[in-house]
Amino acid sequence: MPFPSDTNPDTQLFDLIDQEVQRQCTGLQLIASENFTSPAVMRAVGSALTNKYAEGYPGKRYYGGNLIVDEIEALAIERVKRIFGADHANVQPHSGANANMCAYQAILEAGDTVLGLSLDHGGHLTHGSPVNASGKLYHFVPYKVAPGDERVDMDQVRDLALQHRPKLIVAGTTSYTRRLDPAAFKSIADEVGALFMFDAAHIAGLIAGGQHPNPVPYADIVTFTTHKTLRGPRGGCILSTAALAPAIDKAVFPGWQGGPLEHVIAGKAVAFHEALQPEFQDYAAQIVKNASALAEGLVQQGFRLVSGGTDIHMMVVDLRPFDAELTGKEAQAVLDLGGITLNKNSIPDDPRSPFVTSGVRIGTPSVTTQGMKEPQMAQIAELIARVLRHRNDAAVVAQAKVDVAALCAQFPAYA
Repeated sequence: MPFPSDTNPDTQLFDLIDQEVQRQCTGLQLIASENFTSPAVMRAVGSALTNKYAEGYPGKRYYGGNLIVDEIEALAIERVKRIFGADHANVQPHSGANANMCAYQAILEAGDTVLGLSLDHGGHLTHGSPVNASGKLYHFVPYKVAPGDERVDMDQVRDLALQHRPKLIVAGTTSYTRRLDPAAFKSIADEVGALFMFDAAHIAGLIAGGQHPNPVPYADIVTFTTHKTLRGPRGGCILSTAALAPAIDKAVFPGWQGGPLEHVIAGKAVAFHEALQPEFQDYAAQIVKNASALAEGLVQQGFRLVSGGTDIHMMVVDLRPFDAELTGKEAQAVLDLGGITLNKNSIPDDPRSPFVTSGVRIGTPSVTTQGMKEPQMAQIAELIARVLRHRNDAAVVAQAKVDVAALCAQFPAYA
């Protein structure tokens, strides 16, 4: 019997996909947690592996017919362990959030005390936000950035650790723009007898490319997403010491997840292969160069950057000195009209709500994948400033969209 789509193709849905491809390729994709993944990754994710159930792990499945799937998952595991120098890897988490919750389940009991970076100071929902399962299941004590330089104060982290004696200390961020020193966190964790987990969701590709210190030698657990700077499919991964491997695997399955997405795991394996190539080092270095150049361009346009700049792939812009009335919500909306995609973002101690915000977050992974370099970052800074200065002038915003498309045409994401 033929598939329905063979006799009655779903043109409505695929027309929408074509429109999204057009949007991505003709606009500037500046969301720090997004990237253009390779055609090879997309080929793997769209493969016949989507048909296969594979509950369990290589060599120990609950279904038959997994001989080839076992090889694919084992290949992904071997490659990611080689990238980061890890003892153990679990490549099954569906997302970074899942990876974090699985890691917690592996080592914590409900109500245990954990130190994590506050959400409004650059942390993630899964670092103890009260609206998230992490904050509901465990007792998170937040540490914050210092009021002056807006950087994580390791003396404060140590003081909180000594006061609360957490079972786990979590380092990692979603909108903190400076490097985190894993050795410093490890020292504090050892002093208070805590385990140490590093959430490398945003910076996994920078670590793989030698642009950020590798936390694996210091941390008991490292979690990350496989998209963002690593440029793979959407998904998560957990690295751990050999001693924690059984607990990690049990927490992922059957603890938090059922059947793994083996087509996505195949895409992860492709991305890990790509990250092992010498040119990935150049790519990661250019991401950081571009972020620095874009940050400098934005400052020249009159914007204030949280912490004064960036060491990594993203920056957080405080819009208030540029225009006291401009909110992150409005900036995101009008920049979308101008073909520039980024996201509203809270700044430390933001007087506005998380749904409105006083800032925006900007990242360079996608435009770097397209081949843009420092000169284009100056152009992007000017385009952002132009749209926001003239946000009530539809003609200016429309012309900016034309200029953005012209810039992107010089650097096509896909042939």
